Amino acid sequence: MLFGVRFDFRNPDFADTAMADRYAAALDMAQWADRLSCASITISEHHGSQDGYLPSPIPMLAAMAARTTDVRFMIAALIAPFHDPLHLAEDMIVLDLLSKGRVDLVVAGGYVHEEFAMFGVPMSERGKRVTEIVTVLKAAFSGRPFEYRGRTVHVTPAPFRPGGPSVSLGGSSKPAAERAARIADGFIPSRPEVWTYYRDEVKRLGRPDPGPCPIGANQVVALAKDPEEGWERMSPFFLHETNAYGTWQAQDDVASPFRRVSDTGELRTTGQYRVLTPEQFVEELRDSPFPFALLHPMCGGMPLELAWSSLLLFEHEVLPAFA
Repeated sequence: MLFGVRFDFRNPDFADTAMADRYAAALDMAQWADRLSCASITISEHHGSQDGYLPSPIPMLAAMAARTTDVRFMIAALIAPFHDPLHLAEDMIVLDLLSKGRVDLVVAGGYVHEEFAMFGVPMSERGKRVTEIVTVLKAAFSGRPFEYRGRTVHVTPAPFRPGGPSVSLGGSSKPAAERAARIADGFIPSRPEVWTYYRDEVKRLGRPDPGPCPIGANQVVALAKDPEEGWERMSPFFLHETNAYGTWQAQDDVASPFRRVSDTGELRTTGQYRVLTPEQFVEELRDSPFPFALLHPMCGGMPLELAWSSLLLFEHEVLPAFA
């Protein structure tokens, strides 16, 4: 059985947690995950969010890399239109060197209107900017000089990993899927339905069939000895997450598993967020053909004590069942 951990660092006021303490806890959690042979740690990027959503994933992963030795890292996703391509290439190479090749990157075009206004970037330029970022990163990671906006440049030093970090695309539309097939190393869809467009385009281009979609339903599972008490304490943070994402994604009717709901009772009926006993989670994982647990310990600004309680139940009562 494999497991991964993800962080986005939402920290709403009602969480009553200092952001510096949340960052410090995430570094401790990364070290904890590495000790337990975690497969991957994923972090995300957004800008100007009132709840402090992480705006700078590269320095965060640099700090995590310094505390770990084996776990792989993924930025999913980095919002391409807000980054200078050459500076981003340099930062990613430094991160690749610090982590000794343990980093992968998912690039996306973004969708939150307020972010584009903050950076003064027209949303109509998303596709063009994503293509440029991916093209520049792949060229820079080669370690060789390349042409960039009419001049020859050479990004140094060379990455630790030959060819540098993998660069996939994220997205929820047919154009994003087809763009990924043409220019990127892979595709991480926001929803499984668009995988077909990627798969068809890859085959049309004469490359091997990438197979079935690598993602499943977007669900959060937390653990508690008493699931009812756990839901009572944790569900306000689950509600914050789904409503925050839902508000962003409703701006353009972005296809997404997140939508605004009125209260925690309605949220519970969706099944997207669940609080289980360790025994229930073990049974569920055993029934899966490919058991994988993706943990989101600080979901929605979860207080640190609640986050750790779920992680420690996973360590002491779930993992031993698969030893």
